[in-house]
Amino acid sequence: QVQLVESGGGLVQAGGSLRLSCAASGRTFSSYAMGWFRQAPGKEREFVAAISWSGGNTNYVDSVKGRFTISRDNAKNTVYLQMNSLKPEDTAVYYCAAGTTGWALREKNFGSWGQGTQVTVSS
Repeated sequence: QVQLVESGGGLVQAGGSLRLSCAASGRTFSSYAMGWFRQAPGKEREFVAAISWSGGNTNYVDSVKGRFTISRDNAKNTVYLQMNSLKPEDTAVYYCAAGTTGWALREKNFGSWGQGTQVTVSS
């Protein structure tokens, strides 16, 4: 089991930036993929980005490509989500998740979840 703690959420104006962090403990961090998901009010949780165990592979939902960057520091057991050019439609609770293998994209392949951090983008 992996314990995940997100931080870095907050209120920002449209066009601004935030960096989310997710600290992991409990399993060898460098052995599994990490992902970010989000859930807006009244909507289902959706995939945002994923990064492989080594950081060599990344994947993003189309709506954030070119604006968000996922990265990881295996020495610090931390994954990041740099969010630039934020839009009001990015407003959601953001969750980090640990994959069950070295690469994962589907929600069912992520076995551990953080508590979430709120991101609110004002227009």
